Amino acid sequence: MSEAISNRESAICDVKRVVVKLGTGILTSTVGRLDAACLEQIAAQIAELRTQGLEVIVVSSGAVGLGMGRLGLTQRPSRLAEQQACAAVGQSILTETWQGAFTPHGITVAQLLLTRDDVRGRRRHVAVRDLLEELIGQGIVPIINENDSVSKAELELLGFGDNDVLSSLVASLVKADLLAILSTAPGVIDRAGTGEVIPYIERITTEIEALAGGSESVTGTGGMVTKLEAARIATMSGATVFIGFGKEPDILCKLLAGKASGTIFAPGEQALNARHRWIAHFQESHGVLTVDAGAAKALKDKGSSLLAKGITSAEGEFDAGEVVSVADPDGVVFARGVVHFDQATLLPLLGKSNAEIAAAHPELTRMEIIHRDELVLMGL
Repeated sequence: MSEAISNRESAICDVKRVVVKLGTGILTSTVGRLDAACLEQIAAQIAELRTQGLEVIVVSSGAVGLGMGRLGLTQRPSRLAEQQACAAVGQSILTETWQGAFTPHGITVAQLLLTRDDVRGRRRHVAVRDLLEELIGQGIVPIINENDSVSKAELELLGFGDNDVLSSLVASLVKADLLAILSTAPGVIDRAGTGEVIPYIERITTEIEALAGGSESVTGTGGMVTKLEAARIATMSGATVFIGFGKEPDILCKLLAGKASGTIFAPGEQALNARHRWIAHFQESHGVLTVDAGAAKALKDKGSSLLAKGITSAEGEFDAGEVVSVADPDGVVFARGVVHFDQATLLPLLGKSNAEIAAAHPELTRMEIIHRDELVLMGL
């Protein structure tokens, strides 16, 4: 047995909770027309997984494409309002179709439409997580989609950008063991070498990122770029990730049996806890703190807190308690954390030692700009 095959099999053992993401290209046969046979096959596979004791959540694209079909459009509209209209028309069709596919198996589905804002604030973040846990506990299959009809209205600030990323955030939110991204892509292809699908990826490196390409679909928005980003988020949260061709017969059952073709990404060695997952993936970064080489090394290698002495600049507008990014001297962001000072208070402190700060500002009760317990290294 080859090492890659052995690693693939070990990465999917003991899976109990699965998030299945389906792209528009898998769910539709042509623009605006659902592939009913594919939906029925996927529903039957999910029903089979449930008989094996697995919990399943579905993240389903397709609303915009279905709306395009109902409205007689053959190309994705360029105007935001038209895209929102397509999503609003198509969403009910999508959910109704999913329920029809699951009904023969005695399974009830629940529709959840999410925006980034629904999982950003801590209270709503927990509320969404608790709702998903309740649905799963009752044997209901959640069908989740980005709320495209409203999420991009505010200059796209609330959007996930693609259901690939949404699926990885859902996997992180519910602490899934496996994220299966089913699309028209057979996996990550080694375009720089063999031209074949890479069966197993232990870590997403710059070389792996260079193999990604965008989407050529008239209805889709993602591509391998967003799938790799999704894989990065989910693996950091401790999940195994699979990317494969969604119309392969029995693809999910084969995957859980270790026989599916496609690419498997190994879960991170140290999964983030709930607080760190929230900092790393769900919060918007409100600024960037650039640090010197010594501070970067201390944060990466020693797990230190970030002190003012190691910070060379602070960009953005942020308040105490907000999440900011941390960049090395080359401008590469390598961490995120909750900052303890607002920007106006922080700027005069940059480059100063704790002793200098204490002498000049005796009113300050803490010296860490970001405490190590609230700092997350990103993909290292």
